[in-house]
Amino acid sequence: MNTPGIKKLYYSVSEVCHLTSLKPYVLRHWENEFSELRPTKNRMGNRVYRLNDIKLILILKKLLYIDKYTFDGARQQLKLMKRRGENKSQLSFEVLLKEDMVFELAKELRGLLLLLNNSNHT
Repeated sequence: MNTPGIKKLYYSVSEVCHLTSLKPYVLRHWENEFSELRPTKNRMGNRVYRLNDIKLILILKKLLYIDKYTFDGARQQLKLMKRRGENKSQLSFEVLLKEDMVFELAKELRGLLLLLNNSNHT
């Protein structure tokens, strides 16, 4: 997962999936669950995401996967952030991406430890 060198105006679904380590069906599901996540469509009818959409996806991923909120809890946290004046545009994309990379790395390491423990018991 590399940070894009040049910021683009729009990102494709595959680019967003690569950046966030999420599957397309997860993004579609989150679009149904969270009214704040509404990517636009290009002339071909494909969903395209702006940088603020990707920031929101990374925030949602943290709320759901790391902080273990339910969808309702994550919606409440987003409302709280909005009330406190925490705006997605104020958050650093690079910081959000680095936090997500640490989460993904820790997940991979836990998986490796589990494999090692299982191989030692056989």
